[in-house]
Amino acid sequence: MDIKQFMQGYKAAWEGRDETAFSALFSADGQYHNTPFAVQKGRAQLEDYWQRVKLQEDIALRYEVLSSSPAGGIAHWRVTYQVASEELFQIWARSTGTSLVARTPGQPLPRMILDGVLQASFEAGLCKKCAIWWHSMPQD
Repeated sequence: MDIKQFMQGYKAAWEGRDETAFSALFSADGQYHNTPFAVQKGRAQLEDYWQRVKLQEDIALRYEVLSSSPAGGIAHWRVTYQVASEELFQIWARSTGTSLVARTPGQPLPRMILDGVLQASFEAGLCKKCAIWWHSMPQD
């Protein structure tokens, strides 16, 4: 696996809201650093974390590979989605780097943009470590 193949799988797993496809990108002890201060290790934790994408609808992810080598790579990614539940809104409202508009429960849920950079390293054909840095904002 290289960064292009990883990003194709990442896109498919996110747009398909598929935690099994997401975890299959990683080695058995693979790590996903969804923020600089949080990490999911191993396929069970990866799948548990990825459950939150089931609270998103109408997901569209695009990416550009910035750097590639046999051992890893870097990509810029951008995803848009419709927040589909109050639960997801609250998860993101509490997240570092989130800039959400003030709203009260019952008001329409926003469509969000996440813009970020991903760095991945590969070993034996799977992702050993993936770290993302991102920011979110409501889409106008």
